[in-house]
Amino acid sequence: MATFNLKVNGKSKTVNVDNDTPLLWVLRDELNLLGTKYGCGIAQCGACTVHVDGVAIRSCSVPASNIADSEITTIEGLAKEKLHPVQEAWKELDVPQCGYCQAGQIMTATSFLKQNPSPNNEDIRNAMNGNLCRCASYNRIEKAVALAAKKMS
Repeated sequence: MATFNLKVNGKSKTVNVDNDTPLLWVLRDELNLLGTKYGCGIAQCGACTVHVDGVAIRSCSVPASNIADSEITTIEGLAKEKLHPVQEAWKELDVPQCGYCQAGQIMTATSFLKQNPSPNNEDIRNAMNGNLCRCASYNRIEKAVALAAKKMS
């Protein structure tokens, strides 16, 4: 076991876990942040997406030892005083069905829109391509990302 100091959603946290414990399990099991979901465990589905230093990563495949002293943002920390524009767009277009993948979808979209604030539909499809949705809400997800881009401009 090792001790790691993490900054999660703007707050300092100390955890004692094995070096190879994936960030996903640190968030869920140690910090009780349950918005980040386990999907596949091999970084292929996107359900576990969080931001590390502003970049979207798959938390199931990143060991806690690799992210100590980084700024981690989960879906719980995305909104400050009010919903983030991506969350507003999701709500406005009624995107979620079962909702399981939505935290990862939203975290991917917010990171993407920081890098590309004026995307076209192909840009959005390419950026969101690695996030799987069991309910096949892809068309609504694409529309919500486009709406969020407009809201953020």
